[in-house]
Amino acid sequence: MPEIRVWAPKAQEVTLDSNNRILCMTKGEQGWWYVNADFIQNGVDYAFRIDGKGPFPDPRSAWQPYGLHCPSRYMDHSIFTWTDSAWQQPPLGSAIIYEMHVGTFTSDGTFDSAVDRIDHLLDLGVTHLELMPVAEFSGNRGWGYDGADLYAPHHGYGGPEGLKRLVNACHERGLAVILDVVYNHLGPVGNYLGRFGPYFTRRYATPWGEAVNLDGPESDAVRRFFVDNALMWLRDYHIDGLRIDAVHAIVDTSAIHFLEQLAAEVNDLEAELGRHLILIAESDLNDPQVIRTPEVGGYGIDAQWNEDFHHSLHTVLTGEHVGYYRDFGKLADLAKVLTQGFVYDGCYSVHRRSHHGRTATGLSGHRFIGCLQNHDQVGNRALGERIGHLLLPGQLKMGAAMVLTSPFVPMLFQGEEWGASTPFLYFTDHQEPGLGAAVKTGRQKEFASFGWETDKIPDPQDEETFLRSRLDWSEIAMPPHHELLDFYRSLIKLRRQIPELHNGRMERTAVYFDEEVRWLIMTRGRIWMVFNFAPVNQRIPCLKPGKKEILLTSEEGVTVEDDAILLPGHSVAIGVGPVNLCHDKK
Repeated sequence: MPEIRVWAPKAQEVTLDSNNRILCMTKGEQGWWYVNADFIQNGVDYAFRIDGKGPFPDPRSAWQPYGLHCPSRYMDHSIFTWTDSAWQQPPLGSAIIYEMHVGTFTSDGTFDSAVDRIDHLLDLGVTHLELMPVAEFSGNRGWGYDGADLYAPHHGYGGPEGLKRLVNACHERGLAVILDVVYNHLGPVGNYLGRFGPYFTRRYATPWGEAVNLDGPESDAVRRFFVDNALMWLRDYHIDGLRIDAVHAIVDTSAIHFLEQLAAEVNDLEAELGRHLILIAESDLNDPQVIRTPEVGGYGIDAQWNEDFHHSLHTVLTGEHVGYYRDFGKLADLAKVLTQGFVYDGCYSVHRRSHHGRTATGLSGHRFIGCLQNHDQVGNRALGERIGHLLLPGQLKMGAAMVLTSPFVPMLFQGEEWGASTPFLYFTDHQEPGLGAAVKTGRQKEFASFGWETDKIPDPQDEETFLRSRLDWSEIAMPPHHELLDFYRSLIKLRRQIPELHNGRMERTAVYFDEEVRWLIMTRGRIWMVFNFAPVNQRIPCLKPGKKEILLTSEEGVTVEDDAILLPGHSVAIGVGPVNLCHDKK
């Protein structure tokens, strides 16, 4: 007989509604209400009434088959048959991560249809598939960062069973799965948590409204709600790791920070399951405390997205210097981040108008995720332009080479590997007209600081905005997409085969550059990468006499001399052999 429980500490009366039956619940300790209901089994719908108001879906609903505002459906996780008992994910240090949005990855936009593309990812060399948030959100299309039922996989993607089938299929074929989760806010639609208890606080504010109550009165149960959510994905869905969205917007003044508690409990679950689990943070703090171990005062998160690396690479390739890109744009920035982890490690930021960050000395490059593009950096542009829309083909290959030969764990964004021509726009499906209009207005204000023409921004609510963002898989076989795909495959193969390229020792990474004529050399042990950022051919004096071998080039016409390499404009060459970095200019 299942016991149905719900936390509602301020309620005077809580009832369970199901199948035209209403059961009064009993209040237990610390604000928990419970009732035994033998008729609640897998597939049965139910909801709660709080002091006569409602019905409301279960805050911990595992299944919302009809969306946010409808009853929950009971899910028995033990029913699904898993076939991945021998599965163990590869170490994060050897990972090639692929970020995917379920709704636009295929024409059907479901968990099941994504299974059909696993072979493509494996052929590319991907080891980890990272799903953008799948928790139940408003409408049938969206990015997922405004989820409101955090325990329920989105019904439009295929619900709980669909997600399990995808994860199981990935594991059967050797692919790990990371899930993006959002614990800094909930979406504005369907967020009924406040009806049940003090999940939020007005003591702090976030860009999305009230902050989550992680350190105030009755916050123990709130912390438990989010930690249990993380453990559920890892345990009941066999997810291999979580990417935690915008941890800088998680405000917690407790002696043990929420992230530290989360990491500790995930470590406990890892030991219980006998299966490696990872946590990755998105952090705007440039604070290594997030990824240092608790033994030295850190939170114990395994890795974080490295925005300084992305911004440094993006600006030297595109020449953009608006918004937060004002702080970047020099080869010196790229050299610093490749060897020290952060560009802003306590130095002054013009964009922030303050000093920012702290040194990451001593940390492995495997503590950082590096990318040329991701959902934010594409979708938060006015027209959703991918990096391939902004660069020449040679520049695009240079960017790919920088990511895949850096000391950081590389991540690709869906379609990047073939230079997808489709944009990735911001899209929503809010049923409330006022909210849809507010989203459009907010986007226009946000983009004004970048100098983009706001009147040309596609309406997020227009279904066509979503449809335009779907990948066109027919492009793979066409030039120049196929050529770029082959280059990505070759880069990934090199990274996985050569020890110097997949180790994370930044102290063994050396970078030399000439800011004026726009070339950069990176060495990783005996392996060297020479980048010509200029549009003209250049003779770059960087080699020592001795045996040299070219392993991969982005363009034809590369020539190696005793002491120099001749590179066409906007190109990169990767090779092995003696290198000379003793020059006057840096």
